[in-house]
Amino acid sequence: MNSIRSALENMMKDQKWENRYDRLKQDVYQYSRVQEFLRKNEEIPEKELENNIGKLYEFKKEWENCDACPGLDHCPNLLTGYQPALFTERGKLEIRYNSCQLKQREDERKRLQKLIKSLYVPRDILDATFEQVEQDHDTRLTASNAALAFALNAQPGENGRGLYLYGKFGVGKTYLMGAVMNELAQRHIASMIVYVPDFFREMKQSVSDGTVQEKLDEVKRAPVLILDDIGAETMSGWVRDDILGVILHYRMMEKLPTLFTSNYDYEELEEHLAYSQKGGIEQLKAKRIMERIKPLTTPVFIEGKNRREYS
Repeated sequence: MNSIRSALENMMKDQKWENRYDRLKQDVYQYSRVQEFLRKNEEIPEKELENNIGKLYEFKKEWENCDACPGLDHCPNLLTGYQPALFTERGKLEIRYNSCQLKQREDERKRLQKLIKSLYVPRDILDATFEQVEQDHDTRLTASNAALAFALNAQPGENGRGLYLYGKFGVGKTYLMGAVMNELAQRHIASMIVYVPDFFREMKQSVSDGTVQEKLDEVKRAPVLILDDIGAETMSGWVRDDILGVILHYRMMEKLPTLFTSNYDYEELEEHLAYSQKGGIEQLKAKRIMERIKPLTTPVFIEGKNRREYS
C-alpha cells in the first residue's frame, strides 16, 4: 500500500502533476478489469470514483502483477498470494483481497502435509517438469509421453483411468510423477502424492490417535492420487484390505484416476499383496486388489541408468 501511495504522492509533487494525474486516470479507466467493474456498477457516482482513484490504481497495478505472475515465492503484490477485488458498500467504493489459486493450493498442501506426514516429497520432485526429463532411453521417452498425455487429458470424475509406472530403483519414476503434478496444476486439477511405505506405516500409528478415517478420507477423495513406490511396504491384511482396498474401491466408483510407481510389474505386485506379516498367503484378496488396479491403469515400463547413483 505504501508504494502505491508514494507513487501517487510523488506524482502530485511534480510541477506537471495535473497532466500526469490525468494520464494516470485515463490509464486506470481504460484498464479492462476496471471497465468491466464499472459496467456492472454504473450507479457509482463520478465523484466517488474520483475520490478513490488510488484504489482503482492499486487494483490495476496488483492485477498487472498477477497477469505476469512470477510464482508464489516471488509474488510482488502487497499481500503475497492475494488478488484485489473491487466492491461497493453503502455507495462507497471498496477494495478487498482474496487468496489466488496458487496461494489456495499451497495452503491446502500445508494443511494436508500437517495431517499426513507421508505427503512429503523432495523439492526436486515438486519442481519437476517434462522439459527436464532426460530422454536417454526408448522406454523413458515412452513413459514421458504417456505421463504427459495423462496430464493433458485427465478428467477426474469422468474418466478414472490412470498409469502404472514400473521399473528398477532410481530410473526416474517419481520424478515423472512430479512433472505430472505440475502439469495438472496448470490445468487447475489438484493432485496428491504419498510415499506408500511411509503412508501405510503412518496409518498404523494413527489408530492410537483416532485420525485413521480422517486421513483415509483425504487420500481417497483426491482428484488425482499418486501412490509412489507401492510394493516397497511391509504388507499386512489390515493395510491391504482396510486401507488400500478402501481407497481403490472408492476411487474406482467415483472415477478418480490413480497413478502408481513400483519396482514390481502387475504379477509381482499381486504376489507381494498375497503375503502378510503373519506368513499366510491370501491370493484371492490380492486378486481383489489387482482388479482395482489393472483394469484402471495403463502399465508403462521404464528403464535406464540409476540416477541416484549419479546425483
